[in-house]
Amino acid sequence: MHSYAFTFCVSLLSALLLTPLVGRLAIRAGAVTRPRARDIHERAVPRLGGVAIAAAFFASLLALGAIDTSVAQLLQKQPSLSIGLGLGGAALGALGLLDDTVGVRAHTKLGVQLVVACFAYWMGFRIEAVSIPFIGVWEMGVFALPITALWIVGVVNAVNLIDGLDGLAAGVIFFAALTNFVIAVIGTQVFVAVVMAAIMGAMVGFLFYNFNPAHIFMGDSGSYFLGYLLATASLTGAMQKTSTAVSLLVPMVALGVPIFDTLFSMLRRTLERRSVFSPDRGHVHHRLIDMGITHRRAVILLYGVSILLMVSAIAIALGRSWESGAALLVASVVITALIRFVGYFEYVRLERSARTRALDARTRLLRQHMPSLAIELAQPSGDDEIWARLTTFARACECAQVVLVARAGAPLRSSPGDEEIDARELAWARFELADDGGHVSFGFAGGGALSARADILLQLAADAVGRALTACAQRPSPSRRLGVAAAPDPDEPLPSSSELHRQRRASSG
Repeated sequence: MHSYAFTFCVSLLSALLLTPLVGRLAIRAGAVTRPRARDIHERAVPRLGGVAIAAAFFASLLALGAIDTSVAQLLQKQPSLSIGLGLGGAALGALGLLDDTVGVRAHTKLGVQLVVACFAYWMGFRIEAVSIPFIGVWEMGVFALPITALWIVGVVNAVNLIDGLDGLAAGVIFFAALTNFVIAVIGTQVFVAVVMAAIMGAMVGFLFYNFNPAHIFMGDSGSYFLGYLLATASLTGAMQKTSTAVSLLVPMVALGVPIFDTLFSMLRRTLERRSVFSPDRGHVHHRLIDMGITHRRAVILLYGVSILLMVSAIAIALGRSWESGAALLVASVVITALIRFVGYFEYVRLERSARTRALDARTRLLRQHMPSLAIELAQPSGDDEIWARLTTFARACECAQVVLVARAGAPLRSSPGDEEIDARELAWARFELADDGGHVSFGFAGGGALSARADILLQLAADAVGRALTACAQRPSPSRRLGVAAAPDPDEPLPSSSELHRQRRASSG
């Protein structure tokens, strides 16, 4: 236990001393995060805190190895794990440092993360089986490599995404490391316990400068480095319920906040038809701020959730089957409560409703027939053809009535359907004819507001009609013009289609 305390203290002091130095170097190098629309901070902040964290981590391990030969011997007995942890963490930390200074494309970062994850698998960090309470052990077989890579890459990016408020990521990582530390100490996993003690010390020292108001951010260099350490060490340190089974439930519950936020970020962006890599202001911490909770209270609230998940994870690892099940139920209730509190269920429901409105049958018909109308009205022979094309388009789109008012003459109205419909019972959408000066109105049965896409498509149809009328009016020997008329009074019933046709025949005679 003295070795763990020594590692913690050396890491803490190293972080305290190195973090301000790295912050000054970051400012000189121009590696600062300037405020953006989705950010919380209002001033430029250096973002190379991950360099200080990594230096404090390795310094504590080197110091421990120098004074405690038993630890050095232990590391020598597990060279593949030590090398895999150190080189993999350094590689992802360097990737994050490169992204913090010059920028790296998202697909490039993902590719490097996958390569490092495969390296970790080769060095012995593997998910060969999963133990689930009440169910038993699931052997991974040939899926061990992809599942391991998915786990490592997922945790790395989850830690990166949760780094959105001052002190949030560092605090969440501290509680996740504390979870693994307790389990490792009880299970006599010295290697993992030492690594977690070094992480906890670095987080406490870093929080002196990172808690609100933050003087430095860990950046991608810190989040990638720490995410990799947590992902790989948890595979070694989780209480193994059989000789080949690694229980992923413990690290998953311990990292519940960042994992939950990552999954819902991917769901949100998929529903919005955006790339899952695109940044936004919809993370759990952003939603708490938008609800009116202060910066510090939002961070402390998520600390509280992390503590509850930490206790649940320890109970899952150390308890019997029914106790593990109860702890898992508590963790599920905590996550569900957080989801409801920040309004993610309501968000998904509204987004699904919006997609339904955007892709309703009316919109699909308009998308199908709008191109044909534009082509047919490109070179009209006269006003009669314009009217015929417009009514054909309206009928194909299940429009109950269409009203066209041009610059000269009486308005033309039509009811494409077979049944007579009172115009006052329809949902009308009116569009100005920019090139002609009149307007065209579409009346749909069934009520309901038009979706945004349907409104745009009908505007395009009105524009095509306006251009066609203008083209006919500018010919040397124009055909009969459509006349100017006032828009129909919504309180006055419109004449039926038969009356309209009689009016048109009388005017043409």
